[in-house]
Amino acid sequence: MIAKVSCAALMGIDAFKVDLEVDLTRQGMPAFTMVGLAEGAVKESKERVFSALKNSGYRLPPSRITVNLAPADIRKAGSAYDLPLAVALLGAAGIIDQSALEGWFLAGELSLNGSIKPVHGVLPVAIEARNKGAKGLIVSALNSNEAAVVEGLDVYGVATLSQLVDFFIGEDALEPAKIDTEILWQGRQSFGVDFAEVKGQEHAKRAIEIGAAGNHNILFIGPPGSGKTMLAKRIPTVLPPLVFEEALEVTKIYSVSGRLDRDKSLMVTRPFRSPHHTISDAGLIGGGAYPKPGEVSLAHRGVLFLDELPEFKKNVLEVLRQPLEGGEVTISRAAMSLSYPADFMLVAAMNPCPCGYYTDDHHTCTCSSQSVARYMSRLSGPLLDRIDLQIEVPAVDYKDLRDSRGLDSASMRENIERVRALQSDRYKDINILTNSELSGSSLEKYCQLTEAEHTFLEQAVRSLGLSARAYTRVLRIARTIADLAEEERIQVAHLAEAINYRSMDRKG
Repeated sequence: MIAKVSCAALMGIDAFKVDLEVDLTRQGMPAFTMVGLAEGAVKESKERVFSALKNSGYRLPPSRITVNLAPADIRKAGSAYDLPLAVALLGAAGIIDQSALEGWFLAGELSLNGSIKPVHGVLPVAIEARNKGAKGLIVSALNSNEAAVVEGLDVYGVATLSQLVDFFIGEDALEPAKIDTEILWQGRQSFGVDFAEVKGQEHAKRAIEIGAAGNHNILFIGPPGSGKTMLAKRIPTVLPPLVFEEALEVTKIYSVSGRLDRDKSLMVTRPFRSPHHTISDAGLIGGGAYPKPGEVSLAHRGVLFLDELPEFKKNVLEVLRQPLEGGEVTISRAAMSLSYPADFMLVAAMNPCPCGYYTDDHHTCTCSSQSVARYMSRLSGPLLDRIDLQIEVPAVDYKDLRDSRGLDSASMRENIERVRALQSDRYKDINILTNSELSGSSLEKYCQLTEAEHTFLEQAVRSLGLSARAYTRVLRIARTIADLAEEERIQVAHLAEAINYRSMDRKG
């Protein structure tokens, strides 16, 4: 007898439907065969499933069993196939009627005692089930809240295999999981830090306001103790809150990577990722034998903070080029090629020299000119070109430490949200969100200059030796500065301020 149930496989951060078919016959010697490009954990499901069936009180007759996972040409991995396999076996054995299984999606790992464990990637599975018009999705009770954020789909959480069987044979009823999305959004802008705590550094705060308003990348350069890390960690407090579509996208990434907390069904705050400088290129960009999202994808729609930037391996930094330009990263393997979203705001910090005191008036730098040059050469020109705002952060004066109280996060966020709303309305017809994405014809259209601005910018490009990419980024920054000033056109003062934020170019 043949039985079929629906489940799903993950590809990147999305899922696609898989039909799990079981043919159970008593002809021939008892055997178990699984086909359909199943990887290690899927093949091992046989032992878990048969033990779970036995310990739940269900015994299959000695049979020749063939399991097919269709489409058969796409790799299937993970333990989420345990539950659909067990249910399909019971359907093929006649314990569950096949008609009762139609239209349901299932995902879950089985313990040997028949209890159902949570699995990774349930959110994209729920989205796929809804898109395929499923009757409902059945998962572990510990996964039900995560899947229930998908509107238009009934999600049922079950604790044991026997409970699920009772549901399918009509002896028990299940209630769909319910999530109050209003409660999820409460406290999403609650932070334990504020820019008001940062003494002095008003120049850096201004740069952060510009960077956050236009989603521009930022590099802080200054001596130890000047507040670079303190500034960076407070950037999420001024970013606009996630909208539901963004939150869903971020949650999918954390779901498939297994990093979503069980008590969180939705990521409602923008991520802030700060990997250590010893991270590998695969850890940063993603990869592995079975590719997983890296730090650049985990920072999607949020902030990726790289402290002590020159201490990162050069090959690690160079892999940042693709996501910084395209907003996504592609990982290619012999068997597949996967793309993960990676649209983040890069914030980096570095010392001006190995000892850190090259630009500090209060400490003597012990580095030779050769060691300073060697230290700075760890950052390639193409990478620096992709960092829009390069800000010098000097040591804080004692007077500022004692008296200063500058802009707080709420005031900065108010300006930033106003400018973000302006950009959203301006670019609604060209599928971009912020000024940092302007390029080509859109750059020419929205960053028009008069002859006076062209003359000023030409002199700056020639004297500083700016590359074509740096020229583009100056225009983008100037567009954001003009938006903050509520000016329709870019003026010379906006261009001058934008160029002032290219400190590495000015040193050159």
